[in-house]
Amino acid sequence: MLVGLIRHGLTDWNKIGRIQGQSDIPLNEEGRSQARKLADRLLTEQEYQWDFVITSGLSRAQETGEIIAKALNIPLYDPDSRLIEKAFGQVEGLTAQERETLWGVDWRQLELGQESDEAIQERALSFMKEIGEKYSDNNVLVISHGGLLAQLFTALYQNKCTERIGNLSLTILEKNDHNWDMRLYNCTRHLEDKRDFIE
Repeated sequence: MLVGLIRHGLTDWNKIGRIQGQSDIPLNEEGRSQARKLADRLLTEQEYQWDFVITSGLSRAQETGEIIAKALNIPLYDPDSRLIEKAFGQVEGLTAQERETLWGVDWRQLELGQESDEAIQERALSFMKEIGEKYSDNNVLVISHGGLLAQLFTALYQNKCTERIGNLSLTILEKNDHNWDMRLYNCTRHLEDKRDFIE
């Protein structure tokens, strides 16, 4: 079983550095173009064949999933609430400068209504356990969010995966017995390809 973990495409808030968290911010045109480029890559890579897509319930993840599922001609399953982004509480909607002006550079250490890393890891691992059992004969594409994916990789691999998770990055995990072996990590080479996706 393979699971392809994908961060949603770019939004206007991503572009200017506003923390989105669970605010439902849509993709912008660049984000849609990124999704089409990844879909193009997935269509041409013979090494991997994908069976269906699952997303978080936020529109930026759902639309990314819709674009990819349509291009690959595979089903888009109902969203899974465990895939939603971390809740950032009072910090949502603020840029780095605004956060530091209000609370200083160590704002992450303050209690501002953010969801704990442990809580995010718990729901991400719960999702992975369930799909590993329920869809063990399938290869699944999962569209989620940077904060959640970073915490999932921390839970699975401790401090071995510390890169910032890029928009429309692809990470591929393979299920072996009780472990998830990483075959590809945070790959965005499809975004470096200047060819446009042909509809």
